[in-house]
Amino acid sequence: MALTNFILTVAAVGAGVLLFTTDIRKSATLFRRNARQLRQWLEEDTASAASKSAKEAAPKKVDSTAPKDKD
Repeated sequence: MALTNFILTVAAVGAGVLLFTTDIRKSATLFRRNARQLRQWLEEDTASAASKSAKEAAPKKVDSTAPKDKD
């Protein structure tokens, strides 16, 4: 009886470890994929914001017909 309980316990623990290991691998793969996608989105957003701010920071032309102050 004790031997049967031991064998069932070892089998249950082994099955649990196998399932957890597989689940951890899948979770890690999914996390890496999500992290890669988030990094790509952040880089695109940063590049978009940088180009937008560069366009806004362009020097403005001064109207040359404006009257000048006489000193």
